[in-house]
Amino acid sequence: MTHLVLVHGFMGGSAQWADQITALADRFDIIAVDLPGFGANARAPAIDTIGGFADWVIAHLRDRGVDHYHLMGHSMGGMIVQEMARRDAGRVDRLILYATGAIGVLPGRFETIAESKARAVADGSVATARRISATWFLDCAAAPGYEGCARIAEQASADAIQAGLDAMEAWSGQDALADIAAETLIIWGDRDRTYTWAQIGGLMKGVPRTQLSVVPGCSHAVHLEKPSVFNGILRDFLTA
Repeated sequence: MTHLVLVHGFMGGSAQWADQITALADRFDIIAVDLPGFGANARAPAIDTIGGFADWVIAHLRDRGVDHYHLMGHSMGGMIVQEMARRDAGRVDRLILYATGAIGVLPGRFETIAESKARAVADGSVATARRISATWFLDCAAAPGYEGCARIAEQASADAIQAGLDAMEAWSGQDALADIAAETLIIWGDRDRTYTWAQIGGLMKGVPRTQLSVVPGCSHAVHLEKPSVFNGILRDFLTA
């Protein structure tokens, strides 16, 4: 059975993929990681570079004996998997870049990285987790998937929040998009508050073998807002 590796984003965790694991377990051996400092791995030392996260995931896969796999990353996780697709190119079969972009400092983000850092210190980890989780959903904190998402985000350590923001702020993969060899799918919710069309269009132009699925009426958490649609898109792409 083919491995499918899922890499969550900033303040995410493996538990957020429950719908995908259930829906796709008949076709794939799914490995959903918890990045150091986040989710079930919150007590691990934080990593402060996107490349460092990529190396950590690759080492984790090697430890499990995984040498070929499909790969999906969400948001910050999408940055990480871009690095993995270059560093582990011969082993990545198909790549999914979900609600992400090729630069870490995003024009038009709901707030700047500096503002997020300052507010995380002032408000504390739990309040930061709940506030940022709300921006993932079109209906914000009123969305059905919000509470579960916020509980996962609350597990992030204070160090990991600052380190993750540092990692994104220092990273750009824009000049290396052409080096991504895997056949690639981009998934985007058309009401995403974090990643605008400019970011998605940049991926489309830069990655050589790519296609795009736009899901209407969703923000940054399509997999939680419209899970059946999202799972169908994944299945179609990965089994074509």
